[in-house]
Formats: sequence, structure tokens, C-alpha cells
Amino acid sequence: MVNGDGAHEHTEETDSKQDGNGEADGGEESNEQEVIVIQDTGFTVKIQAPGTEPFDLQVSPQEMVQEIHQVLMDREDTCHRTCFSLQLDGNVLDNFAELKSIEGLQEGSVLKVVEEPYTVREARIHVRHIRDLLKSLDPSDAYNGVDCNSLSFLSIFTDGDLGETGKRKKKGNEMEQIDCTPPEHILPGSKERPLVPLQPQNKDWKPMQCLKVLTMSGWNPPPGNRKMHGDLMYLYIVTVEERHVSVTASTRGFYLNQSTTYTFNPKPANPSFLSHSLVELLSQISPAFKKNFTALQKKRVQRHPFERIATPFQVYSWTAPQVDHAMDCVRAEDAYTSRLGYEEHIPGQTRDWNEELQTTRELPRKNLPERLLRERAIFKVHSDFAAAATRGAMAVIDGNVMAINPGEETRMQMFIWNNIFFSLGFDVRDHYRELGGDAAAHAAPTNDLNGVRAYSGVDVEGLYTLGTVVVDYRGYRVTAQSIIPGILEREQEQSVIYGSIDFGKTVVSHGKYLELLEKTSRPLKVQRHSVLNEKNDTVELCSSVECKGIIGNDGRHYILDLLRTFPPDLNFLPVDGVELSPECQRLGFPASVCCCLTLLLFLVFLFRYLLFMKMAALQLMQHKANRDSNKTDTPAITETSETLTESKGPLEGKELEESIPGLAQAKELAETLVAEDGSSIDPKSREVVLNACKAVGSISDTAFDIRFNPDIFSPGVRFPEESADDIQKQKQLLKDAAAFLVSCQVPTLVRHHDHVKLPDEGLCVAKVMKAQVRIGITELITRCAKHIFKTYLQGVELSALSAAVSHFLNCFLSSFPDAVAHLPPDELVSRRKNRKRRNRVPGGGDNTAWASLTPSELWKNIASEAQMSTKLWRNLILIKEYNFDSRHKPAFTEEDILNIFPVVKHVNPKATDAFHFFQSGQAKVQQGFLKEGCELINEALNLFNNVYGAMHVEICSCLRLLARLNYILGDHPEALSNQQKAVLMSERVLGIEHPNTIQEYMHLALYCFANNQLSTALKLLYRARYLMLLICGEDHPEMALLDSNIGLVLHGVMEYDLSLRFLENALTINTKYHGPRSLKVALSHHLVARVYESKAEFRSALQHEKEGYTIYKNQMGEAHEKTKESSEYLKYLTQQAVALQRTMNEIYKNGSNASIMPLKFTAPSMATILDQLNIINGIIFIPLSPKDLENLKAEVQRRQQLQELGKGEEPAEDRSLELEDKIPID
Repeated sequence: MVNGDGAHEHTEETDSKQDGNGEADGGEESNEQEVIVIQDTGFTVKIQAPGTEPFDLQVSPQEMVQEIHQVLMDREDTCHRTCFSLQLDGNVLDNFAELKSIEGLQEGSVLKVVEEPYTVREARIHVRHIRDLLKSLDPSDAYNGVDCNSLSFLSIFTDGDLGETGKRKKKGNEMEQIDCTPPEHILPGSKERPLVPLQPQNKDWKPMQCLKVLTMSGWNPPPGNRKMHGDLMYLYIVTVEERHVSVTASTRGFYLNQSTTYTFNPKPANPSFLSHSLVELLSQISPAFKKNFTALQKKRVQRHPFERIATPFQVYSWTAPQVDHAMDCVRAEDAYTSRLGYEEHIPGQTRDWNEELQTTRELPRKNLPERLLRERAIFKVHSDFAAAATRGAMAVIDGNVMAINPGEETRMQMFIWNNIFFSLGFDVRDHYRELGGDAAAHAAPTNDLNGVRAYSGVDVEGLYTLGTVVVDYRGYRVTAQSIIPGILEREQEQSVIYGSIDFGKTVVSHGKYLELLEKTSRPLKVQRHSVLNEKNDTVELCSSVECKGIIGNDGRHYILDLLRTFPPDLNFLPVDGVELSPECQRLGFPASVCCCLTLLLFLVFLFRYLLFMKMAALQLMQHKANRDSNKTDTPAITETSETLTESKGPLEGKELEESIPGLAQAKELAETLVAEDGSSIDPKSREVVLNACKAVGSISDTAFDIRFNPDIFSPGVRFPEESADDIQKQKQLLKDAAAFLVSCQVPTLVRHHDHVKLPDEGLCVAKVMKAQVRIGITELITRCAKHIFKTYLQGVELSALSAAVSHFLNCFLSSFPDAVAHLPPDELVSRRKNRKRRNRVPGGGDNTAWASLTPSELWKNIASEAQMSTKLWRNLILIKEYNFDSRHKPAFTEEDILNIFPVVKHVNPKATDAFHFFQSGQAKVQQGFLKEGCELINEALNLFNNVYGAMHVEICSCLRLLARLNYILGDHPEALSNQQKAVLMSERVLGIEHPNTIQEYMHLALYCFANNQLSTALKLLYRARYLMLLICGEDHPEMALLDSNIGLVLHGVMEYDLSLRFLENALTINTKYHGPRSLKVALSHHLVARVYESKAEFRSALQHEKEGYTIYKNQMGEAHEKTKESSEYLKYLTQQAVALQRTMNEIYKNGSNASIMPLKFTAPSMATILDQLNIINGIIFIPLSPKDLENLKAEVQRRQQLQELGKGEEPAEDRSLELEDKIPID
């Protein structure tokens, strides 16, 4: 793992620099010390709240007082309070003060909760909070994609929290209690794909009604005379007992008034039930509220925290049940007031997004605590900005925002909302006419976002990018950007002081920008280069000409329009007069705005680096050989380069690396050249490096340094005559990169797709490739349909949206040949009336062309789109059973389309220190130091939590790896607990049917089995199989692994017939996708044989084991351990079969007088099944002899010395081997 090791070294390097000592081990120590500073020991305080018993609360010195507020607002007994202060010895604590800065606060201190007077803002927050508490078990916000709520169904399959059940339930040993039969639609071979089980109904979600209505009264706002009596606002409430009441929110709290629906009488009722909290008031007037609210809160706090915490970014579901629309005062207020996002919590109302985004980047980052604070601030502001930008983009497309240029055509309009600038993805000024017009303009924002990601990732001090979010909604692409201060007050020509505004005709440069961009050129592999402007003057750039530099009124240096940050991919961009490699020509692609992916550039870089090292090594060896034999002539370096490039692909370079003896000297030489001025190195060695640099296209003669010119092949860009040679080299480098992708990287990816060699026979290869191609074709069809759907939706006005979407889905998915759009006559009338109104929708879609689409026309379009060649749409459809096979009626009606959601792309800010710890942990695990790896990954988890909060996809990866390590180290309950969190988090942040979620379910099932929770393990595996069937279908290579898991667990609970169905299906799929000689197929044969053995069907068992044995023998040779194991098992099966036959013969011969020897029918032991589960899931424990142990320890020590880890040798001896002298290979 190049990445893992590199990251580990990088972490140590940076930390040692921070501490001012150059030793690597010192760096690691300092890192740990810094972390200890963060996680200072906590202490306990006593909280005393009105009406409840005092209770203890564990707090950390780094927490703010605000966080204790949040805890109290979440606790069951204090959740109904929002307007209070915390006081220590009569002094009010500042909400934003850190606990460690509060004088006198220590272990055992008593904090009093003191009720404070309300303001209008506090009263609104209180009502909003009560509404959230009443809706806390209601999934409707998750279905509607609101307030970062999302769905999770794990608890339905685990009957609550697994952490406790692990200790409580021991059903595993009581076989009769386990119901193993899966639903019919989950069994192999079933053609049913029901949709309803995707979202099983949780019994806790059944409405526990506390109130019938809670809404704002029509008498708001209070008149002036009542304001002077302290009235803040009025509420209208209907209790479950049908009591209609009006409530006044006043500065002192809530009380009943005498108003009715049609009569205003704000005087207090008798009795008024004045209470500081609305919950206390309602509990007095409604017994049903008191009873149900208490029960509701009990259920709320019993749920796992990960089911309740908001996600950092909104996750949208694509299915939802039909739910009754309920009255909701908070949602109504959000929709019809000028509330723009989160501003009621922030002084000054609308947020200056640009200032917030840039200020957080300017925070200090000298040590770990500062970096954590900075990254947390960046992440928080960014997630808020993404939410606000999404909301604004939807408002723009729905026509709810006034354009800043309303006189222009709708496609050309731009918008400002909530201090965010919005533009549409159309080619309005013919910028992209040569490159594909609107299609290119649609692709450009994604490339721009990739550029923003790249420059944000490099994070150079003094260089600023704009907050950027790309939103696809209703067929339109909207780019949302933060606004550079002062840019709207001047023309673009005056603002731009670096780059070009007309595709390279006029180009300007600026010394400060060159200095800042020079710092990014090495990490981004961008070459500094010169271009000609309109006066034929040479202008120096360190980015593409498209990149514009603007100094804002705040004095900051901004760069924008980063769509050509990386050079074009020539496979997609044919250029006149440029001959590509034969492979590239054979696989011609259409022109478009396309850039090389950063990953491809990195792979080209890596490949060239390996090549550079090999050439230098070979030449050094040749020099040495020449010296030894007194020869002087040296073969040309180019010959070696050709042989090397032909011999190996990039991913196979490691084997070659080990076979070249001079490689270590070459590395040492290269490092010395970089580290020093090179004066101490002899001319011969310098010549070696110079030749190697020339051969691989390095821009430096003394060190390996490959960079790409992003303006190569850009239309309209001219280069000076004197740089013609360099330009030619750059063009060649780019052509090589294009060829490398097609001829080397893609084939390598296909070859290594499954980590096993494909079978030799042409027929089998054809079968395997055909199966793989089927998956690719499905993907291609879906993407083409998305492209067509995008333009299809642009012609649809809002009133016909559900009809248009259902019609498209019928044409695409239904078997009904005559799909006709449903156009109600009244809607046609309204459409005619509306035709006169301009600017209804961007793109001006008042036509009904969508209704004329037919299935045959759509599939014709898909076919032509497929020849020419992204998630572009996300609909919410009703969750019910659809009949796609009926030829008599369409599958969808407009009532089935419940909503349409945006697809949002944005920058993902990284927790860099946490990520380095995570990679270092991975590296340690790969070296065999499991406990050390576990500690590092635990540390990474703490740091991730510090930056991202509790929910994030990277925390999910961390938890998954921790669970795996806990499992390998034998701590099965801890593995279960961590994996449960990983599943919940994956469901919440990625989606309930995401491929990662399915994987997480499988891992959790394994750990449940290891914890003897067999019933739960099966439920989880059945859920995973259902999701796989729904998303991929049964004919998919991953289904084999899932079926093997299910088959093994069923074998363990002695459900042999069911087990065989799943295991034989796994065997069929493995054979289809990996070929009949694959090692996976051999393992499948063995698993099937074991079940047949348990059934005493020895003939079938022998047949399967023989197949497995043949594969092992052919692939690995007779001496291999696997072949020997299979051979032994075959002998055992033969003995059993012979014994059984003898017994049967005896019975036939002597009848009831036969003397029968007892036969061994052994039920499989749980340990054996667990071993098999480990093997198929990639966890292999290798038993070692004492001699092997000694050799391994010596090898570990040798490697440590090589890596110069210094002090790590001592723990290596006792930490590298776990689990009774077995080492795991994961």
C-alpha cells in the first residue's frame, strides 16, 4: 500500500517539523502528546433543574457551556426547556465559554438551571423545539428530505440495540427458537422483486398522538397595547380530547387566553395555567398529552443516538409510503416567511457566506488543536453553505427568486439569494459552441467544481477559491457560488488581473498570483508555461488561461473558473493534425469539455516514477559491470526504457522492482540529488539521473518532476516560438497519458477486477467477459436514460411535472407498448392561459412536447446516446408493488410520483490529521502490528469526531475497520458494537440501499454469528440479499459472497436443504463470473460438499470435492496446502461412503437381524462454520510453528530497522502476533 506508508511517513515528518526536531520517532511521540492535550480528562458536575432531582453529568474541559444546554434539551426529564441559563454560585455562565476557562468550575460543582424571560426569538425556538420533540419518532421529515433527517431500518432487524442484546440474549444455542425460513422473494431463483420491504414499518413509528393541532394563531402579531403587556405571539391548539384553546406566549411563559377563532380576547383565562414551558401547560390541560408525551420521550431516548443525530449533508430517499399530510406550523412558517436558512440563530440575519468561508480558512494551523478548530469551522460553514445553496437553487428553478437581469432571456438570467450567486448551465454567450454547446456548458460546472476541490485540497495560504455547489434539479444544472466582495460593482474586464476572459485571446498575468500558484504547481502537477496574448507579447502563467484571478475589495486573491485546471483527455478530444496511438484511434470518443482525472495524472506520475527508478538502477548496474570488466561502451538508455514499458503494467511494477538489484542505490542517489546541491556526486551518477530524467519526460534534469501543461490543445491558446520544443514534449506527454489510460490502466483494472487469474480457455474467457459486460451495459443504459431525462424535463412546466415523470418512467420501464401521457383537460386550459407569462421557468418550458414521447422513440434515443458516449435526477416514488410486465396498462400513474429532489455536488472538506492517523493505522495493520494499528485508528476516530461531529462517511470507514480489528483480536462484543454504529451511519449518510450499506450488513451478520446471535445474523443477511436483489439483481458477482454467507449460517443451524439452495446458487454465479477454474469456484464446491456430507449424501459430496480438488491441483500444484487438505477430505468422504454402503448392504442382506456399526453423522460445529465464514469474507488465520514464529519476529525486526522506526522494536515482538499464535491476513 503505497498510500498508507506514504501517509505514515508524511505524518511523522510534519509533526517532527512542528516540534523542531528532525527525528522521526520524536515526531510520532509529539503527535501523541498533542492528541493527549486535546483529550484532557473529564470531570463530573451536578445539574440542578426545577422540578427534577439533581443529577450528575460527565463533561470535558474543552466543551462549551452551549453543549451542556444541548444535552439538557435532549434529556428525557429536561427536554421541554429551551429558555434557561446555567448558573454557578449565582453567576450566569457565558454560553460560548469553554468550561476550562470558567473560574471555580471543578469536580462536583453544582450548576443551577434558571428559567429566563422569553423574547420573540426564544419563544419561536421553544415552539420549534416542542414540535421537533412531538415529531421525534415520525419519519416524514426523512421522507421529505428536510433538516438533514434520513432513514435507518437496522433496529427493526436487530430488535433494538445489539450492544446490550449481546450480553442479554443467548438464543444461539437454542436451535428450536430460530426461524430460518426467509421470505419467498429472497430465495434464489425467485423472480419477484417487491418494493414494500425496502422500508419496513417500525412499530415505534405508529402515531402516538399528543396533540391534534399546534399552529400559529390568526391573531398574530400581538397589537401594540398587548406587546406592552408582554405578549410575544399567540398559538392555537386542539388537544386529543377535542378541546380548542388559544395560548399566549409571553415574556414570563405560556398561558391560556380567552380568544376564540373569531373573537380576540387576550385576557388570561381562569385558570390561566401560566407555565414557563409549553409542555408543562399542555400537561395540565390534557391528560392524554401528559401520558403520550411521557411515553414518546421514553421511546425517543431509547433509540440509538445515531438514529437521531442530523447528518452533515442531506440524504434523499427515492421511495416513500403514502402518508397523510398533517398540519405543521413550523414547516408552514419556513415555507412562507423570508427565513433564508439558519439566520434566526445568528445576529445580523443574512449570512455573508464568502466572509465566513474565507475567514475560517485564515484561522491559525500551527499545531494540532489549532488545526482541529480550523477544520471543524471550515466543515461546519461548508455544510451550512451547501444546505443554503441547495435551497436557493431549488427556489431559482421553481421561479421563486427574482433575476438580477430580468430583461434578458430566461436561459441567460442570473440570480442572487441569501448572498449566494446562481447561474444556469446553458451556453448563453456561445463560449462552448466549438465543444458541443449546451452539452459542454452542462459539463463545465462539474469540471470547475473539481478544480475548486483540487485547489482547496492543496490549501495554500493567501490563495482563495469561491464556495461552490453544483445542483441538478428538474433537468437544470445550477451553479451556486459565494460572491467576491465588490465584483458586482465593476465590469469583469476591469476585475480580472490574471488569466483570460475570452478563451486566450487577451491574457494578463500578475506577480503575486504567479507566486501563489507556483506553490500549487507541484502537488497539482501543473507546469508553469508561457502563452501569447493578442499583441503577441509573452505572458507567463501557472494555471490554464481559463483560470481568472480577481482581487476582491477585501484584499484577498481569488481564483475562479477552474474548469481547465487539468489538461484535456485526448481520448475524448480529437485534435486536428494530432496522431494518437492505435488503441486510442480504435476506441474513438466524441468531443466534449473533458479533463483528465487527478487520479489518472497521479497514476501516470507513479508509473513514470517507477520507470525513472528502474532506468537509473539499470544504468548504475551497467556502470558497475563496465567498471568490473573494464569496458567503456554503455547501451543507450532508450532501449531499456522501451523494454521496461513493454514488459510490465504499472500495477505489476513491484515484482520488477524487487528483481532489479541497483534500485536501492538509484533511490539513494535520487534522494541525495534532491536533498543537496549535487556537488558531492560523481559525474557518472549525475549523467545516469540526467538520462533517466530525459527518458521519462521530467521537467528537471537533476530530479524526477513530471508536470502537465493544462493549455495544451486548448483552442485559441498560442505559445511563443522559443518554447516550441517544450510544447512538443508536453503534447507527447499528454498523448502518452491518453494511451496509458486505454492500453494499460483500463486493461489492468479489468484484469485485477477480481484478484484471480482468468481461465485459459477462450470459451470460458468469453463467458466471463460476457457476464461482466452485461453489468456495464445496464450501467450505460441507465446513464443514457438520465441524459435524455435531463432535456426532457426542461420542457415541462410545474403543474405537469408528476404526469411527465410518470410518463417517462412508463416509456423506460413498463412493458405497456402504447404509453400515453395523462393530460387532464383543466390543466390544459390553465397552460393556455399561462402562455403569455414570461420567465415562468428558466429555459421557458411551456410546451407539451414531453407528452408525445413513446417507448420506441425513447429506446431509439438511448441507443444513439449510447453510441456517442451524471446522476442527474432523483425522484421520490410511492412505495408499492409495480407490475412492469403488464402489456395492458402502464406501471406508473402520476399519483405514484410524490416529489422530485435535487442531486447536489460540493467540495468535501477533509480532516487532514485524522486522515493521516487513519492511514498510519492501516499501514501498521498491514505490517502485522494490530494493537498499534487499533490505537492509531481509535485516535483517528476521536479526531474525525472532533472535526465532523458524530456522523460522516469517513467515521463510518473508521468504525468498520475498528470492528474488523476488534474481531481479529478476539474482542467479538466490541466488534459488534462498532459495526452496529457503522451500519447505522452508512444507512444515514449514504442511504439505506447504498452498496456500502449492504457490505456493512454482511459484516455485522458475521460478528453477530461470532457472538452466538444466529437469528439476528440470518435476518441481517436476508436484508442484505433483499437489497442486493433490488439494486443489482441476482445475476451479480457480489451475490455469490452473500449467498455463501447465508448458506454457511443455515448449515450451522442444520437447515441443510435451504443451505444447499444458497450455496449452489453461489457456485453457479462464481462459475459464471470467474470461470470454472477459479479458486472461488473451488471453495464453493468444498462448501457444497460439506453440506452434502452432513446430509449423508456422500456421492454428491465426493463429486463436488473432486471438482474442488482438481482446481486446486491445476492452479496451485499437488504440494500446496489447499490441495493436500482437499485430498485428505476426499479420503475421509470415501471412507464414509464405503462405510455407509457396507451398512446398507448389511441391512439388505440380514434385515432386522443386521449388526450395524454406528455411522458418524456429525452436525457442523459453530467453530468450523465460523472458520469457513472468515475464509470467504477474507479473514484467514494462519497457524504458525515455533520456528515460523521466530523467523517472523526476526523479519519484523529487520523491516523495522529498514524503516528507521527506532523505538518500535520492543513492542513489535509481543504485539505482532495475536490469537494464540495465529496471524490474520485481511
